This record gives sequence, C-alpha cells and structure tokens, in this order.
Amino acid sequence: MEDIVIIGAGPCGLSAAIELQRAGFRPLIIEKNVVVHSISQYPVYMSFFSTPELLEIGGYPFTTPNEKPTRLEALNYYRNVAQRAGVRIRPYETVTAAVKEADGLFRVDNVNRFGEAVTTRCRGVVVATGYFDHPNLLGIPGEDLPNVTHFYREAHPYTGMRVCIIGGNNSAVDAAMDLLKVGAEVTVVYRGEDYSPNIKPWVRPLFESAVSKGRIRMLFRSRVEAISLRSVTVRSPEGAQTLDNDFVLALTGFRSSRKFLSDSGVRIHGEWELPEFNPDTMETNVPGLYLAGVVAAGRDANEIFIETGRDHGKRIAKHLQEQK
Repeated sequence: MEDIVIIGAGPCGLSAAIELQRAGFRPLIIEKNVVVHSISQYPVYMSFFSTPELLEIGGYPFTTPNEKPTRLEALNYYRNVAQRAGVRIRPYETVTAAVKEADGLFRVDNVNRFGEAVTTRCRGVVVATGYFDHPNLLGIPGEDLPNVTHFYREAHPYTGMRVCIIGGNNSAVDAAMDLLKVGAEVTVVYRGEDYSPNIKPWVRPLFESAVSKGRIRMLFRSRVEAISLRSVTVRSPEGAQTLDNDFVLALTGFRSSRKFLSDSGVRIHGEWELPEFNPDTMETNVPGLYLAGVVAAGRDANEIFIETGRDHGKRIAKHLQEQK
C-alpha cells in the first residue's frame, strides 16, 4: 500500500514528490522511461528559453555560468535533485490504468520493462505525464515512412541532404539554422501568413536573413500533402508542387493524451479538451486524483511550462495535508 503514486518523473512530477515528502507523505513515482525523459529527447545542443531560477524545483539552486541553461545542464540538475531529495522512483514501468475502486483506494496498473504486470494500491494519484510522447500527427500519406520524424535531435545525420521542415515555430527555426551548418538544403513549409511571433527574438533576425539570402527556402501559407522516400508534395496558394527531398522533420508540436484521464473518470470539456480540476488544489472531479504540469492544459501545450507547473505540487501537498 502506498500513500501517493505520481505518474511521471518530469520536473513537475519530481517537484510534486518533493513537496509531498515535506508535507509528511511518502510518494512513489512510476515513470515509463527515466528521470526527465522528455528533456533527454530535446535537441542535443539546445538551450532553454527560461533562466535557471525559473527551472528550479524544491528550492534546490540551479547554478550555471550561462544565461540560458543547456539541455545537458538541465539533465544533470534534475537527476541530482531527485537523488539528493531521496525521491522514490520506479523507472521503465508504463502505467496503463489508474482506477478508483469501491473502497475509495486507487488501483494503479502498469507493466515493467520485463513485460510483467504490476499492480499498486494507493490512497491518491498525481498524473504528471507531460506531452512529449504524443506528436501532433499530420494525417497525410507517407507520414509513417522511415525518412520522416517528429523529433529533432541534431544536425549531423542530415549532412548534405535535402530536408523539408514542417512547422514555423522555435523548434522548426532552430533545426533549420542547425542544418545550415552541416550543408543541408533546407525547405521550411509553414501554414502561417508570416513569421511566427513566437520565434525567439535573438534568433529571428538570423533566420530571416538566411531566408532573404536564399540559404533557406521558406514557403508560407503552405502545407505538405504527401511524402515519399524521394520527394514531398506541397500545396501553396499557387497550387501543388513536388519537391525533391530526402528527409522530413515534421516539427508540428505535441499534445498530452486525454484518453488516460478519461479512462480514470476525469471529465474532459470543450474543443481544447480541458480536464476538469480545481486550480486551487489541482484535484480533478475524481476525489484523490490530481494533475501536475502540462497535462492540466488539455490540448494547449503552450499554456503550462516548467516554471508554472512546478508549483502544482505545493497546491496538491497543501490540500492533502488539510485532509489528514
């Protein structure tokens, strides 16, 4: 029997565990990969937009000589915080269900890395599953081909190749600028009318300059309609055109999965598929089931970040402490 099971060992799940420990609970995190797995999947040389103090959890200082922390620094920070705080984590176990039973306790079902079914009973559940494992699919022919990916790690594999990037926000722009350094021929296909206002202000002038000089082909008001191993078909206001192409980076963003929440009894509302919860306590309409991090934002993955979601654990811990 466990006090509280937290599903997900991202920054918000770790923060919730630390706050619950300080409130006198003994939380257990079940994580399907490893600590802050999503950050490990970020581009290898990525720097965060946030300053280090905005990424801190549990009051542990995030020290770095850089104004913007790097991916590697973040991995080191969160891994060390988890170890220093003594957070209990069961990694490489995938939770398949969290159901409140007739006796008021939760049954958490999961499968470990050996394929064995494991069941954990607990008094409360915190869902902190993030969104990085669920890319926004395009639903077009060829999207499942081996030359297509929704994740960008580094430029080297695309050296000297023709690469089509789908999307126009920071991830797409950063990838395009990286690819230039390895001699890739880059085409960016973006459905917007103009450059996205979300592009980092220190990157946008460099990107616009590369486009104006013809180093990057930028297609506005356009979308990719089909992908093959050798080409992409792009629909623009002028009509459809087929472009010779080797690889496709479909950097169209990610979403959190609502099916797990709805299967757990959480009511989902509206076009943005917002889960029902009390923002003061983070408790859902299922008593004892809480949300932490971006999973609380429904389809709008840009609504909650580490710097805001890290405080959800304090609200959860305060509410549970009051119920003791």
